[in-house]
Amino acid sequence: MVRARDVLVSIVSLALGAAFFGSFAGALHPSGDSLAVFRIPLAVVFALWVIWSPWPAWARWSVAVLCLAAMAQIVAQKYISHPDGPVTIYQKNLLFQNDQVTALAAEIRAANPDIVTLQELTSRNAPLVRELRPDYPYQASCALVEWARVAILSRWPVEGEICIEGQGLVGIQVLSPQGPFWAFSLHAFWPWPHGQSEQLDRLLPVLSELDEPVVIGGDFNMVPWSHALRQLARSTNTARAGKLFPTFKKLGAPLPINHVYAPGGGDAIPRPLLGSDHNGVLARVFVFAP
Repeated sequence: MVRARDVLVSIVSLALGAAFFGSFAGALHPSGDSLAVFRIPLAVVFALWVIWSPWPAWARWSVAVLCLAAMAQIVAQKYISHPDGPVTIYQKNLLFQNDQVTALAAEIRAANPDIVTLQELTSRNAPLVRELRPDYPYQASCALVEWARVAILSRWPVEGEICIEGQGLVGIQVLSPQGPFWAFSLHAFWPWPHGQSEQLDRLLPVLSELDEPVVIGGDFNMVPWSHALRQLARSTNTARAGKLFPTFKKLGAPLPINHVYAPGGGDAIPRPLLGSDHNGVLARVFVFAP
């Protein structure tokens, strides 16, 4: 009986270890990024399980230390302060059936952003962009699916536009007082086994070839410590704005999946749900070098 129990404990330990270490393997296969979403609970369960396993003491405590280090690296991002930049971005996944358009329009006006990035724009919540047109006369949108679009609004004039239909990306070339830059709204697909990896393979070459600075606000459906978002940051020469905070709950788990990326990073704070299942993100970012 004891022998069977030890074998079972070892098998479960190996399975948990494969999942935990697999969460760092997004560069090898996109399933690694799917596991990265759950890295903290995997680290906790793996460490606790291994401590009570029949493994040698050096192996048990080495694994526990590795798990603690991985957790600390993520948790520390909640407490790192970031300076405010001069360009303000309001990022929001609207939710396709949002019926609090008036309240959300008031919230955006009060925040007074320079750029607004929106996802899940539908016929039901489309009055929002019409209501904001006096404040943000420069607007562009692009179809993600037949019934939903991504959109971007600007208070500053626009010179160019990029729309990649079916891939959740729309961008505008903004003529800001500091100089021109590209601002994008992105709605990424869910990660593996869905098509996020293939989507980014199509989009990143477009973003990386632009000559001017790039700012991206979006629902990335991915955590910032994943390979996918590290790759995006490298390709666009950007950094995520703000401390780490949750913006969406999946099966009760709070997930940080809505972000704003800019060349110099910046600060960011969460904003209310206001009819959506995603919190807004208000970011003050650095687009140009000081």
